[in-house]
Amino acid sequence: MTKLKHTFKTDILFKLLFTKYPHLLKRLVAHLLGIPLGSIAKFEIKNPEMPPDSIGKKFCRLDIHMAVDGQQVNLEVQVENEGDYPERALFHWARIYSNALPVGENYNELPRTIIISILGFVLFGTCTEFHSEYQVLEMKRNEPLTDKMALHFFELPKIPEEISKDDLMLLWLSLFRADTEEELKRIEAMGVTELSDAVTAFHNVTASSEFQEMERLRIKASHDEAQALFNAERKGEKSKAIEIAGKLISLDLSSEQIATVTGLSTNEIDSLRTQNNTVN
Repeated sequence: MTKLKHTFKTDILFKLLFTKYPHLLKRLVAHLLGIPLGSIAKFEIKNPEMPPDSIGKKFCRLDIHMAVDGQQVNLEVQVENEGDYPERALFHWARIYSNALPVGENYNELPRTIIISILGFVLFGTCTEFHSEYQVLEMKRNEPLTDKMALHFFELPKIPEEISKDDLMLLWLSLFRADTEEELKRIEAMGVTELSDAVTAFHNVTASSEFQEMERLRIKASHDEAQALFNAERKGEKSKAIEIAGKLISLDLSSEQIATVTGLSTNEIDSLRTQNNTVN
């Protein structure tokens, strides 16, 4: 098996691919939401930009926000379970929903707002269904309070291994699950035009200089963050060592003994000893 260096779940690749090929995004969203493709009259990506200075930041979200026939739709891929994902999805729904009302408009003008999450992990361990949809319901009557909210979760580990070429929702999800070249080729070999087009777009984007530069920035940002964390930890350890050394100096231990305990050099300890004597 040839492991893919990048997959459809790679956040930068995901956003770059589907903003460059919006006709594929339109098909993906239509299948995930069960909307007939031909019925979509208006489809617009609201946040196609990807600012270079935000790539690699820990809390940067490379989601895709769309307007689909008057509805607000937000699509995001999450690979790892970092905890509290339902609350996170609900927070993003609330942010998009509340920002959609122009000043002076009535509440009934608020659009239906849909969050779609494609997950690389199992979120709901008590069920076997790969697709879960949540709305606001009255608990006894199971009656919807409003049609303005929908949260869709697609758990990739739960999708079946064998998928019919006629099940386009599952075929699209299998692209996101694919981790090897062989898996992509198997999907391509099924002869479904839009899936073959998606695989071709995937290879085009991964080979592009634009994607490679973004990956370089992401890797650099990751290294810079790791170095900053290391420096902060080292600074904290040094401060703690100096504090301990000061206490040991007051007990009249030798510089060599203190160096053994703290890891500081004897020169550093002698300097601290001089400073303490000056203060005293």
